[in-house]
Amino acid sequence: MQKALSEIKQRPFPLPTSPWLLTQEWNHLLMLHWPVPLSLLEPHIPRQLKIDTYEKTAWISFIPFEVTNMRLRRLPKVPYLHTFNEINIRTYVTYKGKPGVYFFTFYANKWLNVIGPKLLFLPYNYAKITLHKGKAFQFGLERRSEKFKCSYYPTSDFFLPSEDSLDYWLLERYCFWIEKGNLLFQGDIHHDRWKVTEAKAHVSENSLTHFLPRSIFQITPKLHFTEHKQAFAWPLKKVKT
Repeated sequence: MQKALSEIKQRPFPLPTSPWLLTQEWNHLLMLHWPVPLSLLEPHIPRQLKIDTYEKTAWISFIPFEVTNMRLRRLPKVPYLHTFNEINIRTYVTYKGKPGVYFFTFYANKWLNVIGPKLLFLPYNYAKITLHKGKAFQFGLERRSEKFKCSYYPTSDFFLPSEDSLDYWLLERYCFWIEKGNLLFQGDIHHDRWKVTEAKAHVSENSLTHFLPRSIFQITPKLHFTEHKQAFAWPLKKVKT
């Protein structure tokens, strides 16, 4: 824990001065990144934010993984609730020049793990999510008409992305924003620098992000995999706009 909190050189801005609120571990995490025309994303983010681009290209990322050992600061983990499966969908944004991410949605497979974040305005939704572990990981999501099925596995040794690379630009993000009514809220997170592998993945079904044409996802995505990451989160704070 102390190692993760003390490794801060990769951050583009300082750690929050207040104590962290929550910690959790991310396991068997895959990142699927697709390039998207800027014009398709801009109508779907808060007006106070600006889509961030890499060499004039915007990106959207799907991130399936397993959460374990989630707990609040100075409290033990709660049986059953500390572990769940999740996928989140995000794009890359800036607020007054500060880089971060904007989450379109989160899906989790336990109702109680959805209710709490919803009370904090986070766009969580309940879904039936399975994650089977073997030679390849098999991730499946079903929620009404929404489905996502993907198999994946790592294909290289772990590496630290170069600071001038697209990999680094996609990975090293330490805050996010959400909108509630006309109010904008910022959430801060921290973890040590991303150490990832290349990966192979096959998406056999994807009916998420209905606001984007299916042709976006016919492009082969850029992929990253990591087996484990401990992360810390701070309380949401209202942004003065």
